Amino acid sequence: MTQALTRRRFIRISAAAAGLGPLSVGPSVRAEVAPVTWRGTMLGAVATMEIHDEDHRRAERLISLACAEARRLERLFSLYRDDSALVELNRKGLLIDPAAEMVDLLSTSQHYSRLTGGLFDVTVQPLWDLYARHFAQDDANPAGPAAAEIEAALARIGSGRLSISRDRIVMPRGTAVTLNGIAQGYVTDRVVDLLRAQGISHSLVDMGEARAIGPRPDGRPWDIGIADPDIVDHTKAVLPIVDRAVSTSGGYGLRFDSKARFNHLFDPRTGGCALRYRSVTTVSRSATAADALSTAFSFMPEDGIRSLLPRVDIDRVYLIDEDGKSVELAA
Repeated sequence: MTQALTRRRFIRISAAAAGLGPLSVGPSVRAEVAPVTWRGTMLGAVATMEIHDEDHRRAERLISLACAEARRLERLFSLYRDDSALVELNRKGLLIDPAAEMVDLLSTSQHYSRLTGGLFDVTVQPLWDLYARHFAQDDANPAGPAAAEIEAALARIGSGRLSISRDRIVMPRGTAVTLNGIAQGYVTDRVVDLLRAQGISHSLVDMGEARAIGPRPDGRPWDIGIADPDIVDHTKAVLPIVDRAVSTSGGYGLRFDSKARFNHLFDPRTGGCALRYRSVTTVSRSATAADALSTAFSFMPEDGIRSLLPRVDIDRVYLIDEDGKSVELAA
């Protein structure tokens, strides 16, 4: 099995979103009702849910249903489980009668690849394998893998190499898929859909990417903190959101070398790593879109991001550049 990628938690829910203190609420939720919360691990990241509902037993039941759905999807998309559908696809290059969600997510991934000119690409796993193998050596060249090795990995990359249909998914030998740049957002969206269908109107779901259902019960927005790339557990900025998702990508999440020249965000065009920004944060109605595009925008200049915003479901983009300066772009 490919070495698991442990993603640093890029987004930290601020204390204001933790349901602290008395709640001033609308007619559907009493002020004295405390939230039902859950915390665990999903797809290799810390995951949380906070549900506000008058009926605590119902909220607890919905937490159980949501966790069961998230675990079911994890068994499809995870690189960390030997029995996942994704690991089987990477091992065999073939999935017969794939789950509808796998077809949906891989098709969505190809859509974002086309929109971004290939900058979002789920087939970059050969680059991860190459860099992880290179820097695991005791005498690893600090300049990174050899150019010939990078070229060989790039020859196996390209989302167009995936043939996707409802009855099978096929890819050439040597191609490998990682869904680390989109699956957490997708699972978050599916959990939100489940809770909305059950009538929940105030919730914060984070299955690796955060998405709010409505406002907080007292009508205030949820506060989502953007992590400071330089200071662990420090918040660089706080974003108020209602019915929106937030995702942050940054090379600081996993670095292969002590000088921070090589990280886990790979450019599918060159085989290099994302160094243009310290972090990229996207706000969208969809956690799937926010997740995928925060990755793709990591490789794009500001004017390229601006030109793409009218064509994608992104409301705002927050960039922290290499000098630590923050820039906000709006659709």
